[in-house]
Amino acid sequence: MKHLAYTLASAILLTSCTTTVNEDKPESSNYRIAYNVLTEPENDNYEVFSANPDGSEPINLTELGGVEWTYSNLNEKVLYISDKDTCYRCYFLYETDALGKAHSRIGGPQLKDSWMDHRKDGSEIIVNPKIEGDSAFYIINRTGALVQKVYTGLAYFSDPAFSPDGNEIVFRGSNKRFKANIGYQDELYIIGVDGTNLRQLTYYPDGDSTANWWQYHAGPPRWEPTKNIITFHSVQQGGSFLFQINPDGTGLKKLTPDSLIVGWHDWSSDGKLIAFDVNTTGDDNKMNFDIFTMNYASGEIAQVTNDTLLAQAPVIVEMKTPD
Repeated sequence: MKHLAYTLASAILLTSCTTTVNEDKPESSNYRIAYNVLTEPENDNYEVFSANPDGSEPINLTELGGVEWTYSNLNEKVLYISDKDTCYRCYFLYETDALGKAHSRIGGPQLKDSWMDHRKDGSEIIVNPKIEGDSAFYIINRTGALVQKVYTGLAYFSDPAFSPDGNEIVFRGSNKRFKANIGYQDELYIIGVDGTNLRQLTYYPDGDSTANWWQYHAGPPRWEPTKNIITFHSVQQGGSFLFQINPDGTGLKKLTPDSLIVGWHDWSSDGKLIAFDVNTTGDDNKMNFDIFTMNYASGEIAQVTNDTLLAQAPVIVEMKTPD
């Protein structure tokens, strides 16, 4: 997770945040929301928690030393990366259920700090590997075996998400490496899974100098299947907001209000609910992130977590219906 980038962005953009919280339980109650929590700042210990959409019954899914971050669901499973049993921040891929009762490692290469996605009913996962001498997204199967590589041709690429049919990938990329003073600026791109037809999707507003090079011009995207829209967050217009855009580049629209400093997000599979993290502090020198949800149709916003823990990067996990 790009905690430094988002943290610094929030510190600079921080304003007093107010919103009307809907006390009603969200429609999508057959889900749990998994999210990342900084439990021990002094030890750089991150854990993956999950809770009901109304914030009830929070559970620490991982309870490990070191760094565990979730970046995707896998139907009723939670995918997370971890540096357990390896070197500091050397990540490999794991899965668990939404209650943290069963953990297993998915084989495959060491991974970069990146969001991921799946297709073909969870049988294939797209990841961003850390491979010396190679520079491609990898599509792997459930055992970690390589299915195919996707080369983007860009100097920087991260955070891939599949189109609803699995034939295209939207991702965050740049013609410049992620480095200061060389003109780096991330945008969203779309490419075919065969590595063809690369096209730029987003264009940061001309004249907007809100985002520094290390802040998100276009944050990690999610491709919502029921409406065929792509959503992302962006530091612009003096804030950090969630936007939607059509895959052809039309229909750009801001989704979240000016009062919220919004970061990483995810969709429920029915397209009704968006979960995102918000910097809820009003002090420029302090930060506290909580998880919120928004009903896409009505725009109603509800706060899920409300504590002093740093809660970020929610992933909505579909709960398996009992037989």
